[in-house]
Amino acid sequence: TPQVKVEAVAARGAEVVLHGDSYSDAYAHALELQAKKKLTFVHPFDDPDVIAGQGTIGMEILRQHHPVEHGPIYAMFVAIGGGGLISGVAAYIKALAPEVKVIGVQTVDSDAMARSIAAGRRVTLHEVGLFSDGTAVRQVGEETFRLCRQFVDEIVLVDTDAICAAIKDVFEDTRTILEPAGALAVAGAKAWAKRNRMRDKSLVA
Repeated sequence: TPQVKVEAVAARGAEVVLHGDSYSDAYAHALELQAKKKLTFVHPFDDPDVIAGQGTIGMEILRQHHPVEHGPIYAMFVAIGGGGLISGVAAYIKALAPEVKVIGVQTVDSDAMARSIAAGRRVTLHEVGLFSDGTAVRQVGEETFRLCRQFVDEIVLVDTDAICAAIKDVFEDTRTILEPAGALAVAGAKAWAKRNRMRDKSLVA
């Protein structure tokens, strides 16, 4: 976890406990603390309420999109770590606009969801790449795996170079700086559009 995130959480009055080298290490330690101190554990992605909350992003996108001006949304690209974000967004989009493709994006070195869907069961990665730390998860959730199998049309894999290029593109267009996980969907949309020679279609990241 980057220091800026640690400091931001601590600034809200929380006690920050760092453990291990990946989300999975921290998750296991959090469960130990839960049992030892009788705490309440809130799962960051494999929880129906968390998934539903993240699904409101899909609601915002549909409300803010202007089909008369930009045409209908053809495909929506969503970053995948543990799968909570895309599960919520995909469930919402497929309920209200089933014609919109929902395409997940993962890094080539943190592709647990892509591998799990291909295998038909949840796969645990031995290690994950940490450049996109916000999506560096060794194993996806049970509920998120179920929802992704049901609602996600495709998963695109991108490498670090593609993410860096997406960060640069967004900065040049908007003068904002995305963290790698935030640029993941943009990188996936670019790669998918190029591969499919997509023109004159509205793509959302």
